Amino acid sequence: MQVQVARIGKPHGIRGEVTVQLFTDAPEERFAPGATLDIEDFDANSLVGAIAPAGVLTVAGSRWNKKILVVRFKEVANRNNAETMRDTRLTFDSATVGSDDEDGYYEHDLIDLPVYLAQEIGEDGYLPEEPIAHVVGLQTMPTQDLLILENVADGEEVMIPFVEELIPAIDIEEGYVVINPPAGLLELNGSDDEDEEADDSERD
Repeated sequence: MQVQVARIGKPHGIRGEVTVQLFTDAPEERFAPGATLDIEDFDANSLVGAIAPAGVLTVAGSRWNKKILVVRFKEVANRNNAETMRDTRLTFDSATVGSDDEDGYYEHDLIDLPVYLAQEIGEDGYLPEEPIAHVVGLQTMPTQDLLILENVADGEEVMIPFVEELIPAIDIEEGYVVINPPAGLLELNGSDDEDEEADDSERD
């Protein structure tokens, strides 16, 4: 399965470096020198295709500039190339990652962490002023764990599968969680409760 890793942001300097908006909790691994990332929705006939005709970008190096990751790709030779690559989303095949690479989390590490939507994070990696939810629990299941969130707007609890494509980033040290849920997931539990209330009122 292709998992979204990052979106390329602004050019940084004149030598083709770019900032990236991260959707992964393993940036040091995904952006290690020599690592390759696939270009999402690749079109060989586009301007992006002219820069990276194989549909792949190869990491030449990466470094942190405060809280922002700056990456140099072998295929991106200059600032003009970097500007062309802006807003390009990068993915990798999760099937190539072994179980030894998977990070484990304890519930007490996650409780009360603020939760942000991936699409609302600034292109330079800055978080919104207010989270959309907070973590209130972690439910361990035989086949798939569930992260339990409490919506800020209505106080409703929502369960989201604990998989990288839906929870692309968890930073225990900085204290936040980034989610990338499918449309409607955050409102699912709330709408169910409303339906139950409507049914009760009809019976009354």
